[in-house]
Order: sequence, then structure tokens, then C-alpha cells
Amino acid sequence: MLPSGLSLGRSRLLQTIRARDRACPRPRPPTPQVLYMKVYGNPKYYQALHYGTVTPPDEVTVNYRHGLPLVTLTLPSRKERCQFVVKPMLSTVGSFLQDLQNEDKGIKTVAVTTADGSEIPASTLMDTLLTKDFKLVINKLAYDVQCHKKEKPTEVHMIEMENMKSLVHRLFTVLHLEEFQKKRERHLMAKIDHLKEQLQPLEQVKARIEAQSEAKTSGLLWAGLALLSMQGGALAWLTWWVYSWDIMEPVTFFLTFANSMVFFAYFIITRQNYTYASVRSRQFLQFFHRKSQGQRFDVELYNKLKEDLAEATESLENVRHSLRFRMPGEELSQKTQS
Repeated sequence: MLPSGLSLGRSRLLQTIRARDRACPRPRPPTPQVLYMKVYGNPKYYQALHYGTVTPPDEVTVNYRHGLPLVTLTLPSRKERCQFVVKPMLSTVGSFLQDLQNEDKGIKTVAVTTADGSEIPASTLMDTLLTKDFKLVINKLAYDVQCHKKEKPTEVHMIEMENMKSLVHRLFTVLHLEEFQKKRERHLMAKIDHLKEQLQPLEQVKARIEAQSEAKTSGLLWAGLALLSMQGGALAWLTWWVYSWDIMEPVTFFLTFANSMVFFAYFIITRQNYTYASVRSRQFLQFFHRKSQGQRFDVELYNKLKEDLAEATESLENVRHSLRFRMPGEELSQKTQS
């Protein structure tokens, strides 16, 4: 191929005619052909160079195809361009870096940093990362990545997307609801059995502690009744056998006032009204927690297991109810509301 600015031409044939033997000319040998080159333009100046728009082999680019980001880079081991499709709302920085290492085992260290060099956590969503420019560091070699700013969707587009998501969710529910509910039923039954196994030894210890606390609480109540009986008997003896009513009347008044002060002090300390039911419940709980610490009974663990068991049982009942009627979730909710 000849360079630009040059042209090819064919020279004229060189004649070889002899003066003698004109009557009987001999056969002429093949005439050689000469190619010549003619230069156009001024040779004093350099010819113009033309540049293309081809991406450099080591550049990391981010493009969008079918609405999904497409990250293109050169693998360090194979020196080949490779494209990675990113799901912005599902993929994280950590999963993207793991995909890079799985694709090329020659990548020993890889990280993502901001433009000023601050490292980005692995839990960051790719949708958040692709909003600004960043640096991709592969084997201690940094690549500047420029992200195209996405146009903000219009209100009409957002409404259409929400309608589409709702339609897809409803179709998935109708097609896969029964299968999903059966799997959930088996999962809940296994969870309930596991919780019951964990609660069985705790229930035995709890029953023993409750019996002991109940006995102490009942004994304390009977002791209170005996004390009140002794107080009434002592006042009657002093009134009719030792002193007269005129002397004992002020004494009973001050005793009543003292009891009122005791009840008010109880309210200030406990923030509860002085009723026999609340007093009994409070005393029972005090005995129960005191004995629980002595017998190493974990009250918080027991309460958590009971709450999980109640929640799993309620969920199992709801799943079985929907399986019994075999209705999609939307129709079931409409019938329940009606």
C-alpha cells in the first residue's frame, strides 16, 4: 500500500530501433515496465495525523444497556476486555469486587475508593456508587471511572413503573402463592418444634420456681391477716377491759391515719395503687426473680422464646387458613375486609 499524497503512473515504452535490418526486423524482447511515484503537496510540511475514538485498552468505562449499568475493564491476567452487568438495587460493592476476583484469579487486591482516595464500604449499593465518579484499584493500580449522570425519571414514568411492579407482584402471588405457603408451613412447623424443644427444660425449672414463690406469697398474706387480727384483738381488749372508749378513741384515730400514711408511701415507692391483687402480684414477682437468680433461670431468654413461639403459631394458623380456602392473598384480604 502506498502512502497518501503519492500516485502511480506507467512510463512510456523505450523504443529500440536499429538502422540495419529494417526489412527483416527481429522479434523484440519484452520491454521492461517502470513505475514512478509523484509526490503531491509541499514536502516541507508534515502530513496531518488523524485520531480515532477507540477506547484505550486499560480504561474502565461505565455504559448503560437496556437500563442496566455495564462496567467494561481489562483483566490483568488475560489482558482481555470483560464486561460486567450490574444490578444497581441488588448488587453491592462487595459483590461486584467478588465477581472481579472470581473472573480473574490474578486479581489479588481490589478496592473501590472515592475521587479523593477514601475507601468505600463493601455494603454500599452499586446504585449509590454509580452516582459519582470513583476509582477502581486493582493490584495497587488505580483506574479513574467516570459515571454518566442518569436523567431523573418523570412523574409519569415513576407511576408507570409502580404500576408495573404491582402487576408483577400480583402475577407472582397468583402463580406461586400456594407453593410458597406450603413451604412456609413446613418451615413454621419445624421452627415451632425447635422452639418447644428449647422451652421444655426451661418450663420445668419455671414450674418449680413458681410453686416455691406461690407458697411464700401465700404465707406472707396469711401473716398479714394474722397481724391485722392481733391488732383488732389488742384494741378490743384495751377498750373494754383496760381503758374506756373515751381514752381509746383518739388512739384508733391515729392508727387509722398511720395506715393511710403507709398506703400513700406504698404508692410513692411503687407508683401503683394499694390493692390486694397488686400487692400479691408484686410480692410474687419479687420472690420469683430472686429464686431465678439462685437457680440460674434466664428470664429474658424464656420470654424471647415464648414470644417467638406465639408469633410462629399465629403465622402458621394464618397460612393454614389461606391454604384451606386456596385463595390468592389479594382476594383473601378483600373478603376479610368485607
